[in-house]
Amino acid sequence: MARYEPPTQSKLGQIVDVIVLLVLTIGALYIPLWLGLAGSAQTSNVPENPTWESLGQNAVMVEKWNQLGYADPAAAAELITSRFDYSFSIGSLLMMIVVIVGYYAIMLRFSEKEYREVISEKFNGE
Repeated sequence: MARYEPPTQSKLGQIVDVIVLLVLTIGALYIPLWLGLAGSAQTSNVPENPTWESLGQNAVMVEKWNQLGYADPAAAAELITSRFDYSFSIGSLLMMIVVIVGYYAIMLRFSEKEYREVISEKFNGE
């Protein structure tokens, strides 16, 4: 049996592959943000007429907020009370699992011929 020779690709083919991969990478990073499926979602619970005490700030913290340019508690209340929102939907999680498993299944299916040739070359030893 002849040694496995991977198919050769032209320079134009390589350039097209790089462009496609670049577009897919940028798309994979940007589309979830554009659809509102990812990002740093934050929740905030600002009390009415906030005071430093109601925001849980001590004298040292108040001094540091003043040094940062927040002279009154109302200006800093949004930053102090903001918390990251770690909620997620089961539907989105299941969809992501389907996409990842589907991707690997498609990759294995498309690469089956090459995998069989390499395995045959390495383990059948002709």
